[in-house]
Amino acid sequence: MSPALRLPAGALCGMVLLAVPGSADTVVASRTIPARTVLAAEDLVLRPGVPGGSFDRVAAVAGLESRAILYAGRPILAAQVGPPTLVERNMLVRLVYRAGAVSIRTEGRALGRAGAGEAVQVLNQRSRVTVAGIVVGPGEVQVTGPGAQP
Repeated sequence: MSPALRLPAGALCGMVLLAVPGSADTVVASRTIPARTVLAAEDLVLRPGVPGGSFDRVAAVAGLESRAILYAGRPILAAQVGPPTLVERNMLVRLVYRAGAVSIRTEGRALGRAGAGEAVQVLNQRSRVTVAGIVVGPGEVQVTGPGAQP
């Protein structure tokens, strides 16, 4: 034992040791950013802090779209951002349904907003039936449901 760490026997008895969390960086908005804005690296700044649900790297947020107003200096939470919108509400979209060797394409009207990989409801223009689908590209929705394949 080094001389600086010598303690009499029983000196630690009754003492409580507390773990202090290490400092981490949190991504915050560099300016107030309106909803529906695709975020660029210059819109984001790293600041010390550890709020739960926030990002710790600018690269993880850059390229995402704000789903709500992001205020300058406040941490950006995962629920406030998402993939850029590829389908807008009321937009005419191409519906694609695949089951085995069968592929059907038709036109529909989006009933909500969504980005790549997100679910959206679409009204089939021909049958007037509402179907669920996943956005696979700009203005294109892959229909999900019984028998559908990616």
